[in-house]
Amino acid sequence: MPITLASIKQQLDAKIGENLTVVAQAGRKKVIRRKGTLKETYPVVFVVALDQKENSFERVSYSYADLLTKSIQITFDDEEQAS
Repeated sequence: MPITLASIKQQLDAKIGENLTVVAQAGRKKVIRRKGTLKETYPVVFVVALDQKENSFERVSYSYADLLTKSIQITFDDEEQAS
C-alpha cells in the first residue's frame, strides 16, 4: 500500500501528546537529533515541542513531505521501548 501525506497525518494525529525523537539530515554527514513531544498537527505541517534541557528554542515544525521523502525520521518513545 503506498504511503500518502494524508495517511502520515492520520498516523500522527493518533500520537499527539506522545514523546518522540526526531533525526534530521542537516548536511552530507551531519545529523541533528532532537527530543520532544508531538503537540499539534495541521493540514501541511506538524509541531514538536522540544525538551528545553537539550535545546535553545521551544518548538520546531516539519512537513509531512519531510517524512515521506525521508529527510527526517521520527521514533516514538513507546516504539523504542518495545524493541
